[in-house]
Amino acid sequence: MKQQQFENLYAERWNRFEVLLQEAELSRPLNPLELKEFAQLYRKVCHFHSLAKERRYSSYMVDKLGELIVRGHQQLYKRKTDYRQKMIQFFLADFPCLVRKEARFFWVATALFYVPALIYFIVVLLKPELVYGFLDPMTVIQLESMYNPENRLVGEAREAATNWHMFGFYIRNNISVAFNCFASGFVWCLGSIFFLVFNSLLLGSVSGHMVNVDYSETFFTFVIGHGSFELTAIVLSGAAGLKMGYALIAPGNYSRLEALKRAASIAIKLMFGVIAMLVIAAFIEAFWSSNNLFLAWQKYLVGAVLWAVVFIYLAFAGKQAELPDKTEFNP
Repeated sequence: MKQQQFENLYAERWNRFEVLLQEAELSRPLNPLELKEFAQLYRKVCHFHSLAKERRYSSYMVDKLGELIVRGHQQLYKRKTDYRQKMIQFFLADFPCLVRKEARFFWVATALFYVPALIYFIVVLLKPELVYGFLDPMTVIQLESMYNPENRLVGEAREAATNWHMFGFYIRNNISVAFNCFASGFVWCLGSIFFLVFNSLLLGSVSGHMVNVDYSETFFTFVIGHGSFELTAIVLSGAAGLKMGYALIAPGNYSRLEALKRAASIAIKLMFGVIAMLVIAAFIEAFWSSNNLFLAWQKYLVGAVLWAVVFIYLAFAGKQAELPDKTEFNP
């Protein structure tokens, strides 16, 4: 290929790289999509430079591309990794993209968590005494006292110190449940299945009993706000566990150990997102769900909005990052 043809085909790409490079050198932070584009173009410019040298193009072109590589390298490696930027990129795009990529495990975990809950909810409505299949009498009494509208233990405006104390308690409790769903999954998925179904039946039994004793408004106005983040996070932790367990069941062309390592690297990334969601859930539970200053319809409205936020985030966030790279170089 002659140099002029080469320039006509690919100059636009190294010119775009130079524009991004100049912006980075002026200390203008590149957004996550620009950072991804910058890294992709850097690799392409390196390839262009190698081809230009091999094909003995003019020294001007070789030197220009070489200079861009040196400057690009300085921008990529002159300082330590910007963890804040990586974190923003992960939560804005990488995490929801990963959830969608592992959708089959997510939907299996969703079915394991919600279907038994719905079934047992109906069973407890029809046979109230079956609530004791998962809850001991003392726990039932404590739940009734907690959600009894006359006691108003749930919903009263608490002191800030109490809210922060409960915030810490909820984080510890929620992460414990999620960790069980996740970590036990490597045993051929059995542990994740057990904990998903067990917590599902527990949710169904409590919900059914609250309806039976006519405490449904107090109960559901409390759980609907943080439930969007908390319950979805538990499902995702179960999906991460199923991902690891399935790697042992069907390792494909890899050894079981290698397949497990690869699956675990993905599952751990999912768990980073799960922990963030559980922290958000704990904050909402401590500072919003427990607040009695709002009417029931307001609680339901905010809860519906939060469920919509979680759905939209997981379904659509980072979609642009999944688009094929239109600047793909094919020499």
